Amino acid sequence: MSRARSTPLAITALAAGGFAVGTTEFASMSLLPWIAEDLGITNPQAGWGVSAYAIGVVAGAPLLTALTSRMDRKRLLLLCAAIFTLGNLLTMAALNLPTLLLARFLTGLPHGVTLGIAAVVAASLVPPAKSGTAIARTMLGLTIANIVGVPAATWMGTHFGWRSAYLVISVIGLITMIGLLYFLPAVPSKQGASARLELKSMARPQIWLPLLAGAIGFGGAFAFYTYITPTMIEVTGISPGLLPWVLVLYGCGMTAGSLIAGPCIDRSIDRSALIGVFSMAVLLTVMAIFMHLWYIVLPVMFLNAIAMSLFTTGLQARLLREAAEAPNMSAAMNHAAFNFANALGAFLGGLVITAGWGYRAPSAAGVLLALAGTAVLLVAIGLGRGRRRSVVEVG
Repeated sequence: MSRARSTPLAITALAAGGFAVGTTEFASMSLLPWIAEDLGITNPQAGWGVSAYAIGVVAGAPLLTALTSRMDRKRLLLLCAAIFTLGNLLTMAALNLPTLLLARFLTGLPHGVTLGIAAVVAASLVPPAKSGTAIARTMLGLTIANIVGVPAATWMGTHFGWRSAYLVISVIGLITMIGLLYFLPAVPSKQGASARLELKSMARPQIWLPLLAGAIGFGGAFAFYTYITPTMIEVTGISPGLLPWVLVLYGCGMTAGSLIAGPCIDRSIDRSALIGVFSMAVLLTVMAIFMHLWYIVLPVMFLNAIAMSLFTTGLQARLLREAAEAPNMSAAMNHAAFNFANALGAFLGGLVITAGWGYRAPSAAGVLLALAGTAVLLVAIGLGRGRRRSVVEVG
């Protein structure tokens, strides 16, 4: 099979990994009541499993990247898929809270590397002018997980027990391994790659500033999304039976955003990321004001999901551009930053609800986070342009 013909299949295999990762991350939230009941623990204790996964992501991104800097990228992705599959099998077999936490931590370890290295590999399989589209196609798996994977896992948990959902996720991990093995060509690590070079690249403002923008700005999306169920029921007036379709709508917006992001990023990476995060601030403002009107908030929520995908994919492409000599650490840390944003948004959203400000308040808090992310990204873009001008003047 020629490389030109195999490239779409390789990117599909990479997207399958994103689908599996997205399903296990978000389905864990919807399965909490059944996990808690089966293990004889409280819902907040079961929620520690979500935190354990996030801690695994943040710890695994720099650790695995540093330890595998010279490993062939195909072998690395296969290793990550194997760890992921094992972690979900252990989750399925968990008998108490400690074993659940350990299993979720293990499952989270390869998250950042799986998605980050997948983006690096996808970009390497196509001409530079098409790298944005390739990255966006790879990220489609993550967004489709919110349309198909999470609702399906939740349905299985309801009808066949929560363990059945993790069994199916493990099977998806195995299918991903087979796809990578057969369709992804060998992708040697960059010549001269080393853990020291990868870590050194992280000290540059053009790397850590976009990561900071993602860690803060993306928190705006999660300030709203974490509390979407009570918000839709108590403020918007959506029937509980229609909530799965609300989540499907949000997932469709994320998928549409990934499809739109490719061509946009191929034209301008900086403009795409900036439009994405600033649009989030504007749309979250509209939602906070009109949350009681379903015919306004649902379409705006769909647009917000598009903006979110445009922002996250744009940041990924920007990091690959700025760290071309050592892209692996920054690409993996990008997803660690998004998991930090998840925790930050959920925390601040819960804080304003606890303060008695109601379920509109998380969206308002999200506006502030998105604006802060916009400001940080503007600083990064400004410094980048200043650096390029100075290079031209010196030259």
